[in-house]
Amino acid sequence: MTGQITLAKESSPSPVRSGLRGHPWLTLFAVAIGVMMVTLDGTIVAVANPAIQKDLGASLAQVQWITNGYLLALAVSLITAGKLGDRFGHRQTFLMGIAGFGLSSAVIGLSDGVGLVIGFRVAQGLFGALLMPAALGLLRATFPAEKLNMAIGIWGMVIGASTAAGPIVGGLLVEHVSWQSVFFINVPVGVVALLFGLFILLDHRAENAPRSFDLPGIVLLSAAMFSLIWALIKAAEWGWGDAKTLLFLLGSLVCFGLFAFWETRVPEPLIPLGMFRSAALSAGTVLMVLMAFAFMGGLFFVTFYLQNVHGMSPVDSGLRLLPLTGMMIIGSPLAGAAITKVGPRVPLVAGMVATAAACFGMSRLTPDTGTLTMSLWFALLGLGLAPVMVGATEVIVGNAPLELSGVAGGLQQAAMQVGGSLGTAVLGAVMAAEVSDTFGDNWTGAGLPPLTPEQLELAERGVQVGIAPVPPGVPEPVAQTISTVAHETFVSGMSTAFTCAAVVAVLAAVVACFTKRGENAGAGAGAAHI
Repeated sequence: MTGQITLAKESSPSPVRSGLRGHPWLTLFAVAIGVMMVTLDGTIVAVANPAIQKDLGASLAQVQWITNGYLLALAVSLITAGKLGDRFGHRQTFLMGIAGFGLSSAVIGLSDGVGLVIGFRVAQGLFGALLMPAALGLLRATFPAEKLNMAIGIWGMVIGASTAAGPIVGGLLVEHVSWQSVFFINVPVGVVALLFGLFILLDHRAENAPRSFDLPGIVLLSAAMFSLIWALIKAAEWGWGDAKTLLFLLGSLVCFGLFAFWETRVPEPLIPLGMFRSAALSAGTVLMVLMAFAFMGGLFFVTFYLQNVHGMSPVDSGLRLLPLTGMMIIGSPLAGAAITKVGPRVPLVAGMVATAAACFGMSRLTPDTGTLTMSLWFALLGLGLAPVMVGATEVIVGNAPLELSGVAGGLQQAAMQVGGSLGTAVLGAVMAAEVSDTFGDNWTGAGLPPLTPEQLELAERGVQVGIAPVPPGVPEPVAQTISTVAHETFVSGMSTAFTCAAVVAVLAAVVACFTKRGENAGAGAGAAHI
């Protein structure tokens, strides 16, 4: 399964390491710049959406597509993009992803219509999908086994830092420059990443790298991923029992089944199902889904809690989350070192237990919880997530053969996207159900005037994101009572959602018991010497 590494010939220059080209730590620096650009963009744009809506006169549905178009393109393309890297080389796909992402960002900044913004957000998702698995493929091929976990730890640190910086940088740019600057910032970052990539990155190819494409497999997997993610995105709007939601979920299941059947019949499948004979790789993939479910699904409500219940600005709420991302930044390289010494199983189990404890702690937050208490739970969550991000990535990529490192990297990223979308959708449904069950009674119990069914439904939609439905001109005491009822109802729903996230985290800790060090992680050691 490991195979020998051969450095495939490029037209120019010859892929023989000389000087700085192919140096492992410089390779890490080069790919980190590109990864930073994509992960920063994932959170920075959310802050700019209201300004885009106002400036371009976009509808709510169009603003949602600015996010959903990017998410769909990214999730659908990740595994196929990883296969492209395995076939043509991760250096080439990484550079293409950098160039395309930067150009798409520039076009969005120059756009004067929301249609162009949506179209090139989709392009950003496609190019981002090329970039992310290629980054992991380059690290896997460049670093020997004893250094790989540390490299992945630093890679995770970059992701944590850029994720944390997104709302803060985005808020400052939108407030003091313009929403266009949120996209223009990717241009100089992309130029730097492209130049470093051209001069530093060295292409590594496995002897038995794939030589053909499984086009039917690509179509079936893309249809399955699109149907699944689209159903999860729209479930809150359509309802889980709606025929459209069920149709897309059924279509996804059918496409996944056809894909699995086809992969057993094609000579060079998109995803050789034999990969999943590795119990560790399968456990790592499931673990990544469950971790993203608990983390992204729970964190979705934290932003509403900070901004709509505590009344913070986007920048202030980003600052309040620094204990979480700060611990991820500090913990990721430390987790990499620990995993190298003792293997991934113990750090992964401990990380998910800490994540579960943090989720249980955040289920006890109230509308009046102080900054210190919040910071402690956020820090514990970041400390728990750090070894999971690093360890699960190493388990997936390290247990795949080198010639499939791009597919494995795409699988890791796709698992995160599916888990995050699933967590947001399911926990959102939990929140909606809790609000629907309790808000009317809480409203009546506070002695407020009765609401018509239409008014109640409209008010519940606001309460689901922490907004108090205070009509204009209402006396201050009544407005305060309405705010108290709305915020207490929201926090009650958030508590139930975080309890569910904690249970999922406990389940993930059990799954982590089946992980082990990557059997093929040493395959890249011959490609470079440190």
